[in-house]
Amino acid sequence: MIGVELRKLALRPRVWVSVLLLCLLPAIVAVFLATADFAPPPGQGGAFLSAVLANGSLYPAAALALVLPVFLPVAVAVTAGDAIAGEAASGTLRYLLVRPVGRTRLLTGKLVALAVFVVLAIVAVVITSLAVGVGLFGSGGAAAPGAVGQAGGVTSLSGASLSSTALGLRLLGAIGYIVVSMLGFAVIVLFLSTLTDSALGAALGGLAVLITSSILETLDSAVAIKPYLPTHYWLSWIDFFRDPVFWHNIDKGLLLQAGYLVVFFGAAWANFGTKDITS
Repeated sequence: MIGVELRKLALRPRVWVSVLLLCLLPAIVAVFLATADFAPPPGQGGAFLSAVLANGSLYPAAALALVLPVFLPVAVAVTAGDAIAGEAASGTLRYLLVRPVGRTRLLTGKLVALAVFVVLAIVAVVITSLAVGVGLFGSGGAAAPGAVGQAGGVTSLSGASLSSTALGLRLLGAIGYIVVSMLGFAVIVLFLSTLTDSALGAALGGLAVLITSSILETLDSAVAIKPYLPTHYWLSWIDFFRDPVFWHNIDKGLLLQAGYLVVFFGAAWANFGTKDITS
């Protein structure tokens, strides 16, 4: 079942279009940044954008900061919303279940396909942004005026110099953390996809969750529930680029997303297991 879902994922043009668009945004930003006469002041603009002029190998981190708040969750919501609701709307869901395929296996296959999509999208963004960043800014030459960093190295957010190996390991950690964060959001939309026959409705429901969580993050009166919002620890991946790594929020973010995965996948399984798909 997992193989079937992966083949369906690979054969859907919109999957590759969404990945292409995710890669295109950081590339466009890099071109504008390379043609400007100065870098964004430290602390302003997207994360790491003030540092990439000194070393383009840091641009994948800047690219992740660009796509994570909105564009990546939107792509995940569209894909997850189509998982069950899209099959129901097209009439293929009942034929899938006529075969000796259990609903649990089908739902698990959908979740694995979502995980593969998330990994594919993030890795594609990292690889393309690395190529663009090194091509436009070099890999550690003389620091540009106004840029953060030093020749031949990368400066962490704490001011310490990072070697290429340390930067690579921290980037891998950040990728893993973002994958888990997006899966926590994806499983919410997957649950919504079991409630409706409209893939668009499920995706819009997921975006409503995203927008609501983002708005509540800005309200002082919502301080009691902020630690439980799905988006609360999303940007904690940046702590991988501190020296030493600031694990406090990373650990809390992983625990929160694990909770969302268990609760909402369980809810999706409970609802889908009793759902009437013959009407």
